[in-house]
Amino acid sequence: MEWREVVEHPSLKDLPFKIETNEWGKIMMCPASYTHGVYQGRIARLVGNLSKEGEISTECPVKTSKGTKVADVAWASPAFNKKHGVRKVELPESPEVVVEIESPSNSAAELEGKRLLYFEVGAKEFWLCDKDGNMRFFNSCGELKKSEFFGEFPGHIDIGVS
Repeated sequence: MEWREVVEHPSLKDLPFKIETNEWGKIMMCPASYTHGVYQGRIARLVGNLSKEGEISTECPVKTSKGTKVADVAWASPAFNKKHGVRKVELPESPEVVVEIESPSNSAAELEGKRLLYFEVGAKEFWLCDKDGNMRFFNSCGELKKSEFFGEFPGHIDIGVS
């Protein structure tokens, strides 16, 4: 199934799941949680506070060699947006920064696979927020001590008492 078909399919609207496709075009769904959404909102807000330009997207669909993956948060520079525009159903390349927030249904292998796929299609940084709010930052060469794009970004996202 092509991503446009997934987005426009009436039976898939308003599902409480994050939808992605695999390399064979099959739909994969991950249940959403309030905690996941809070991390997503806080990360997007923090990036927005640090970025004077560019666009922040939540639920950002990126076409990869293994289907459409949907980054929880993404940041794209003005140059990226000029090249691709913002009126897209799916991006043919990854924005510069993509963030995945670990869910109980994610395996370490799945998250590692997504990291590699995003770099394969142009990401400059991949951030991973674990279930406790600990942030890890990567470029295509490996793990970084801090983000090269947003060096002031915290290493931990606090959402208070669980």
